[in-house]
Amino acid sequence: MTAPLNNAALDQLFSKARTYNGYLDKAVSKDQLTAIWDLMKFGPTSANCLPARIVWCVSQEAKEKLAALSVPANGEKILKAPVSVIIGMDMEFYEQLPELFPHTDARSWFVGNDDLIAKTAFRNSSLQGGYFIMAARALGLDTGPMSGFNNDAVDEAFFADSQVKSNFISTLGYGDPASIFERSPRPEFDRFNKIA
Repeated sequence: MTAPLNNAALDQLFSKARTYNGYLDKAVSKDQLTAIWDLMKFGPTSANCLPARIVWCVSQEAKEKLAALSVPANGEKILKAPVSVIIGMDMEFYEQLPELFPHTDARSWFVGNDDLIAKTAFRNSSLQGGYFIMAARALGLDTGPMSGFNNDAVDEAFFADSQVKSNFISTLGYGDPASIFERSPRPEFDRFNKIA
């Protein structure tokens, strides 16, 4: 039986966590990037399909390439962040299922079913993107997830000669409190929920 997290942990992951527009001048190491993956990979996906493919833009060259394919406001954030991350989705994720989900022939569920492939890749890479955010927060880092970029151009620049397509991007680092504004509203349960 799992015990509830204490309030400090809940604050770090949810209640007091924020989306940052800027970061402190403090590096993020490869070990930290690996630690994020080593947590997020345990988040559940359909048939353990793990379709997310991630590019961690650490070099100035990679950040400049990504920034040039984004709307100007996002490009500025990408350039200034210690790391900018592309969460992609492998449209041939099912080829990994004999290893990742060996209990049955899950690969056969997807071969030739383009609609199911697209829905599964998008849904589950989005889930993994959420796990990325939570893993980063759990490890004391902050993120700035965003859309506002040219998906096709990013796919050509970062995923050429592969079946991977971009889902969304995020900055990563130690958030600068001066870069955020007052938290936007979060409604109470009864407004957006019902118990059936």
